[in-house]
Order: sequence, then structure tokens, then C-alpha cells
Amino acid sequence: MKKPELLAPAGSLEKLKTAINFGADAVYLGGSKLNLRAFADNFTDEELKEGLEYAHQRGKKVFVTINVFPHNEDLEGIEEYLINLHSMGVDAIIVSDPGIIMTAREVVPELEIHLSTQANNVNWKSAIFWHKQGVKRIVLARELSLKEVEELTEKIPESCDIEAFVHGSMCMAYSGRCVISNYMTGRDSNRGQCAQPCRYKYYLVEEKRPGEYFPVFEDDKGAYILNSKDLCMIEHIPELIQSGIYSFKIEGRMKSSYYVAAIVKSYRQAIDAYFEDPQGYKFQKKWLDNLMKVSHREYFTGFYFDDPNKQKYENSSYIRDYDIVGLVRGYDKATGIATIEQKNKVFEGDKVEVLRAVGDNFEITLDNMKNKQGEKIESAPSAQMIFTVNVETELKEGDMLIKDKESKNS
Repeated sequence: MKKPELLAPAGSLEKLKTAINFGADAVYLGGSKLNLRAFADNFTDEELKEGLEYAHQRGKKVFVTINVFPHNEDLEGIEEYLINLHSMGVDAIIVSDPGIIMTAREVVPELEIHLSTQANNVNWKSAIFWHKQGVKRIVLARELSLKEVEELTEKIPESCDIEAFVHGSMCMAYSGRCVISNYMTGRDSNRGQCAQPCRYKYYLVEEKRPGEYFPVFEDDKGAYILNSKDLCMIEHIPELIQSGIYSFKIEGRMKSSYYVAAIVKSYRQAIDAYFEDPQGYKFQKKWLDNLMKVSHREYFTGFYFDDPNKQKYENSSYIRDYDIVGLVRGYDKATGIATIEQKNKVFEGDKVEVLRAVGDNFEITLDNMKNKQGEKIESAPSAQMIFTVNVETELKEGDMLIKDKESKNS
């Protein structure tokens, strides 16, 4: 049984490094053109070169999204862009449009092509069709059950890899093909500009009673609203592996570095635990605990277990129980002094949890807080300010300090 790839989102260079440091085998990101996250911190050519070097030095891969549905004007310069990506050493491109696939095969035939989930591949014959067009990997539509995935992987050639989302935001439209944003805001969701109107709070108004707003809510027969819960398959790693999925994909190029670190760490630990002892594998609650701490909507298992009616629900709010408050930039073993970059306001004497790439989380207390000038301070209120604290437990560069939002300041 082939060990699956863990594929993480990289919305910025910092997030790329975080994903790799916390255990991702590969990352996917948006370059300077034609990707569906136009408002993410997409990579310039210089950043992409640095990211590729960082990943390749550590034996990891980088995939670049070119997954828009391009209009005529979007195709201008596509040949040069593809050649540039190939020359930089990009490991694969993720594409949804046949025209871009055809162009890639013409100008960079050696560059690996992955079919985006936007192409809505939901059956094995379509997978074989795309594979014959030169596509190495199929990113499945989110609307498939595990039973359908198993049948698909059994019937396609071994040379065709299957990738599927296992965690993150879901879309109320069919694998992202939605035009509500276009109509409501003038921002084209299929050209990277989605305004996410499915997350808005809606009320009904009857035309003869203006000003009377009727709430939209869920009852025992289902929900009548657009937004979706978040996918989470951390409790079903064996089923995912046995289905034949090669790449486990995490959604979230617009999410924080903390999100990337926590999600990647939990799935890395779970996958590794399964392959260390498939027969004795047991789910560990600590994996889910990490996922519960990051900002998320209520979790569910999507369409994997033939229960799609649970996708829609009445509350579009995020659950945000924990914040990242600092990033460790250095630690002096001789003095026990840690240098921290502030990420959210934190106070002298606060108890915080340390999220580390390897090993379990643990708790420390921030004592003797000082600013960069060595002056005693009661809190670190300014974004990205550098401060020091005394910590008995040795910290490592890159450790993340997170804090329960409900905990009281000392």
C-alpha cells in the first residue's frame, strides 16, 4: 500500500515554509496569473524561486494553480507564463481548462499536469479520458462518496494518481462552479475573485411587506441556506488510505500560518501512525484537539459517507477558540530567554500552549517579559513587535505560541 502524499496550501512564502516544516510532502500555491485565489498573497517570481528552493532542498514538491476558467483575454501571455514556471522547476501545474492543458502540452510537454477539482471529475471514465490527454493526476470533485472513489481507483490505470480534499472549507456550488458572486458583486468566482456571498447572513422579505425580515433557519428536515460546514476527515484516515486516494489535500490558501501548522501536524501524525502499525492503528484525540483550536466552521465529513444533506446549516460563523500570540525566533539555552515575535496581544504571566512541528503540544508561562530595548513590559500589544521572556522549557525557532481566548490574563 502506497503511503499517501500530504498536500498543504501555501498562500504565501511564510505559509509554504510553515507547511513544509510541520510535515507536508508538497504544497500548492498561486503564481502571478490565472489562479482562483486572486486575493491571496500570491507568489511573485522571486518568491516562487525562493519557495521552490526551500521545498526542493527538503525533498518536497511545489504545485502551481492555473485553475481559472479563462476568457479570451486571460489567455494572453499564457505560453510565456508556462515556460517560465517550467524553467523555474515547478513540479506540476493544477489546471481546469482544456485550452490551458492543450497549451501546456504544446509548449512544456515535460511539465506534469494535475486536473483541478473545478473540472468536476466524478467518474472513472472521465478520469481515463483526462489521463489520455496527458493529465498525470486527477483532483476529484468533492461530491463523491468513498464507495465511488474506491470504484474509480480500481478502474483507472496505475499511472494515474488520485488526489482528494480531506480537510477545509466546502462550497455550496458543484465543486466551486458558482456564479452568485458574479451577479451580486460583479466579482467572477471562476476567475479568482469570489466574494463568498454563500457566507452572508440572509433574511426573506415578502414584496408587499417591505422592512419585515423573516429569518432563514434549519429544521429537522434540513437547512435552507447557502453556507457549508467545514470538511474534516481526521477520524477516517484508514478509510481514506484504503480507498486508493494518493494525495490528501488540505484546503486553505487564504488561512493563517497557524491554521496550516495545526492542520498539517495532525494529519501528518495520523498518517504516520497508520503506516507504523496498520493493524494496531487507533485514532488519537489529540489530533482532533489541534483541529478544534484553529478558526473553523462546524466540522462534518462532506459527501464521503453518502450524507450530503448535512452540508447546509444555519450559522455561517467561525469557531475561534484559540489565537496565535507569538512565534519563537530564538532561544538561549544558557539564560533560558526566548525571543518572540508578537502575533496577537499577550500579557506577562500568561499561560500559553506551544505548537511544535514534532511532538505533542505543551504549556509554558511567559515570565519576565521585556521589549527589544530590555525594558520590563506588562504586555506585548503591538503587531510583530519583538520581545523576550524567561522560559524554563527549551523552545525551538518556529514554535508557535497559542492561547485559549477564554483564559484570563494574569
